[in-house]
Amino acid sequence: MLKVVSVSLGSSSRDKTTRTTFLEQEVELSRVGMDGDLERARKFIGELDGQVDAIGLGGIDRYLCAGNRKYEIRDARRLAAAATKTPVVDGSDLKLLLERRLVHELAADFTANKLAEARVLQVSAVDRWGMAEALAEHAREIIFGDLMFGLGIPITVRGIKAIKNLARILAPIVVRLPFQILYPTGSKQKEHKPRFSEYFVWADWICGDFHYIRRNLPERLDGKVILTNTTTSEDQQLLKQRGLGYLITTTPVIDGRSFGMNVLEGCLVAMIVQQGDHVTSEMIEIYLNKLNLHPTITELN
Repeated sequence: MLKVVSVSLGSSSRDKTTRTTFLEQEVELSRVGMDGDLERARKFIGELDGQVDAIGLGGIDRYLCAGNRKYEIRDARRLAAAATKTPVVDGSDLKLLLERRLVHELAADFTANKLAEARVLQVSAVDRWGMAEALAEHAREIIFGDLMFGLGIPITVRGIKAIKNLARILAPIVVRLPFQILYPTGSKQKEHKPRFSEYFVWADWICGDFHYIRRNLPERLDGKVILTNTTTSEDQQLLKQRGLGYLITTTPVIDGRSFGMNVLEGCLVAMIVQQGDHVTSEMIEIYLNKLNLHPTITELN
């Protein structure tokens, strides 16, 4: 059995271990929260090194992407360096491939709230560039919230060209900042401190990282669509209470929850290594095609 462990900077209250089968291969998936403690996470990754088949970085991206450029987050690089034997992944390759593909599929097949007629808020583009480009291609109107939700700056970014140009200026600086400034970690993931609620109200579709979405949820989401991942049954119940129409997740629901993209990428990488192949973006895409994944659509109200 392959073992994949996601070491997350998020809350340990969301921890989960389960088993599933991918391509006839049994895999044990674990998510272990470090409650925002970077040093504890680094030490734990070192302990796992050589003991498991793949390690995922959860609650932190290793790379921000815009266009054909990637910017490595300094804190994530330090975490990944703690392992020298076991591959460490953050899900960024898989996001670019899978989420772009799934948005195109939703644009063609999801008719309950058509994307072509929708106003879209993506809370952050640079951590899900494949999703951002595909949404910008299909949506009637789109706002990217990178400045608002990542840096607290009350400026909207409209259009894929604008966010690409902004990233070229700011990303080299942002990746050097302490990660806790950019993203809720540990117990902060449970905090509800809504900002810029008017854009949630404006949007028909709310897309991107769930912790940014959850932290900023307005009281009502009647009839809206959320496109995200890493949601638990508790999260689904919260969204149902707020009146959400549909929850769409980009990773499969396994044992009642959708795991992070880093976990799924870890599974693919572990299988590639087991077969004696080199891990490349092209090889990840080959294995992804074998899985034939589709969005998971849950009608809540």
